[in-house]
Amino acid sequence: MEFQTQTAIWMQIAQQIATRIMSGEWAPGERIPSVRELAAEVQVNPNTVVRSVTFLQEAGIIINQRGVGYFVAEDGVAKAREMRKKAFSDEMLPVFFQTIDQLGIQWDELKSWYHQYQNNLKQ
Repeated sequence: MEFQTQTAIWMQIAQQIATRIMSGEWAPGERIPSVRELAAEVQVNPNTVVRSVTFLQEAGIIINQRGVGYFVAEDGVAKAREMRKKAFSDEMLPVFFQTIDQLGIQWDELKSWYHQYQNNLKQ
């Protein structure tokens, strides 16, 4: 995993776990890798991963079954999606809107680019 400098590493790990849950890699009720496994995977101190999973647990995305491990909450996908939507609207949309305003991009042009993007995904 390549870390970005503007976001704390523990938050980037939490976002990556949430992305994997939203993608269906880990389904609701399914056990996720242990803290040690995740730490080895991303090559960080296990304490950093503990902070990530604690955050996700407090957000209701994962649950801890003591002595067994962490599992995706039954509504974990929806909660992960809501968490990521809020981060997107708080962090990325203001920059995005400022940029399209500065460049004079019109909504029709933006919609056209979005449709082209969607078409490229289907190929």
